[in-house]
Order: sequence, then C-alpha cells, then structure tokens
Amino acid sequence: MTTDYHSLLARQEAMRLRDRLRAPAGHVAPHASPATAAAGLPALPAGPADAEAIVRDIARVTPFSALIEHLYDVMFERHPYLRQLFPASMEFQMAHLERAFRYLIESLDRPDEVTASFTRLGRDHRKLGVLPVHYEVFEEALLEALQRQAGGRLGDDVTGAWLRMVRFAAAAMVRGANDALGEPAYWSGTVTSHQRRRPDLAVLRLRPSEPYPCLPGQYVRLQSPLLPHTWRPYTPAGLPGTDGELEFHIRRTGSGGVSDALVTGTGVGDTLLLGPAQGTTTLGDDPVRDVLIVAGGTGWATARALLEDLAARRVPGRSAHLFLGARTAGDLYDEPALARLENRCPWLRVVRVTEDGSGPCEPGSVGAAVARHGDFTGHVTYVSGPPAMVTAVTRHLAALGLPADRVRHDPVPDRPLAVLTP
Repeated sequence: MTTDYHSLLARQEAMRLRDRLRAPAGHVAPHASPATAAAGLPALPAGPADAEAIVRDIARVTPFSALIEHLYDVMFERHPYLRQLFPASMEFQMAHLERAFRYLIESLDRPDEVTASFTRLGRDHRKLGVLPVHYEVFEEALLEALQRQAGGRLGDDVTGAWLRMVRFAAAAMVRGANDALGEPAYWSGTVTSHQRRRPDLAVLRLRPSEPYPCLPGQYVRLQSPLLPHTWRPYTPAGLPGTDGELEFHIRRTGSGGVSDALVTGTGVGDTLLLGPAQGTTTLGDDPVRDVLIVAGGTGWATARALLEDLAARRVPGRSAHLFLGARTAGDLYDEPALARLENRCPWLRVVRVTEDGSGPCEPGSVGAAVARHGDFTGHVTYVSGPPAMVTAVTRHLAALGLPADRVRHDPVPDRPLAVLTP
C-alpha cells in the first residue's frame, strides 16, 4: 500500500512538472518556484542559439567546478534533507554534472539525441530517490549559482539560455522516470562467487533477487553497502546463467572507491544493488553485417557478452573478428573462457595483442593490429575497455575509414568537448 502511494505521488508530481514545462511563453504555473517565476522563461526547447549565448559568456561562470560547488552549496543550504541523497564524497558527482553540462552545451543542435539520453538518465536516477520536484530545486540553485559565480553580472539572456537548457534536459528525465514507474528503481542481488584473478582484479557472480532485464552488452550500475549512494557502471560478462546469475569483472582502480569495495571488501553472501540496465552497445537486429570487436582490459566482459549472444543466435554465414588487447600476456585473465569460445565458434577469429609483445600475441596497440589484418569498413564494430583506449581506438578506426554510425561503444566520460575546448 505504501509503495502504491509513493508511486501515485511521484506520478502526480511528474504530471505537474510536465505541465509547467509545457506552459506557454510567459505563463507561470501555480506552485512554480520563485526563481523560475522571476526568470519568466518560455517553455520552448533549447537550441543552438542558447548554446551560443552560453558559450559567449562562458568565462563568467567557469571554471565549472566552482559553479557546481556554488550550486550544491545553495541546494544544501536551502534544503538540508537533500544531502542524504548524495554520497559522502561529492567529487564524482560534481565531475558527472560538469560532463552533463558540457554535453548539453555541445549537443543542443541534436535535440532528439539529448532527449533520448536524458530520458534514459531519468529512468536510471529513480534509484537515487530523485523526484520531479527536485528538478525545480535544482533550477533555483542553478540560477543562484550562476549569479554567484558571475558576480551578479550575468545577463537575463544568458540566464534564460541556461535554464531553458536545463529544463529541456529535466523534461526528458521526468518523462523517463514517469514511463518507468511500473519497474523497480533498483534490484538487489546476492554474491554467489568471488574470485581474485589478480591482486587488482576480481570476477564475481551475482544472483538478482528477481528477474533482471538486461541485454548482452548493456552496462549495469552497482552499489556496495560499504559506499551508500555511490554507483559505478560495469558490464556483465557473457549471457546470464540459467539461474539468472550475472558475472562481473572488476578491476580495482584505486583505494576507497566502489572498485576497491567490490574487489577487496566483498565476499560470498554479500548483497549489492543493481540499477536499471543501460547502454546501446548491443547487437541489435541486423543479422547481415559481420562483426568487429576491439576490447582491452576488463572491456573483455562486454566483448564476451556480444560473442556469446552471437553464438546463441547462430546466424549462418556471419563472422566475427576479436582483437583483445592487454599490457602483458599475464593480463589476459579470462583465457579459458576465450579458448572455449574459439573452440565452439568456427566463425570467430581472435587476435591477442600485448603492448610488450609477450606470449603468443602480436605486439603493439590493438588499433594498429586492426589495420594490419585487412579491411573492416563493411563490419559493425564494438569497442570496449578503459576510456583512453576507447578514445584512441575509435579515432584509429575513423582514420581507417570505418563509418562512425557503425562504431559503437558506451559513453566515454573524459571525451573532450570541442565547443568548450580552446
């Protein structure tokens, strides 16, 4: 009964905010925040003109780190209860919001892409306890933070552009959350196996408490009870087991974070939380094109999921080429699983690449190895691994003539954004 009540409340709030976002220009809906009313914003989609206005005065509100610090200071000063929705350390959250701002500014000329991206984000943010009313709070805090950072010298045209941009994203997020009210905000899962393959790498298996919808190649955000409100993305390796178990490959990237908790602080019987599956690095429904997969490090998990999906589909005549990179041969930590795939899939060709040329592997980078092995411009290509590797490989593939619309990978968090880069 309580769950039904909160679902109804969330739906009512979503409908109220949706109506306000769609209100005619100059109209202020009842219950609109004072900051929103003062701005007198038209409810028109943001566009390139707004991006130009923001960039024109970008020096007044940058660095973004300072702007975002002001924003959260305002939010928590006015609404102290919101602090409990965030992790103890705000560093990752602040970096995430900066990337979102940069992405929005660069992408306002692609409204369909922005809408799709933030609709997915709104669905995912339900796991954080975000309600539609919180977007109004965010708007108020942003307006104050912009003026604090600019010393009160930011014009109404620039302020309006910022708020139109944020409202555009918020409307998509509300829609995504509203459309997903019929599914859990997150799932719980029990760790059934935890193996340390290397001191800095663990392979763990997780059994969700109820059926968990996830396509091969999609990623999942995990939360450890050791770090409440802190979520990090990992792609399940291979297909789910017959009992619905998911396998995750976790490399420890430093001390004190989620990867550290999952590698060194997690054991069999522990409970983790899973957010909704996300990402478009999946095979889709194209049964014709051959497949090229370029993977490095624990990006092998994504590659393995795609290859096992290909094997399950059994499409006659379709082939796959895998280039798997590592620093040394010893870093190819899942060799038995790869060997099993090679033995059962005659359509699969595997090239192992190590930076130092150790073992029965080609030396150098995986991008260079792709160039040595033929023309893959007719393939659909998937890239997975550390962000720097994904960026380097996608640039290399573009130079080789692979069409950008057939090169797929999950979002790269440190990708430079040209519009704000000198």
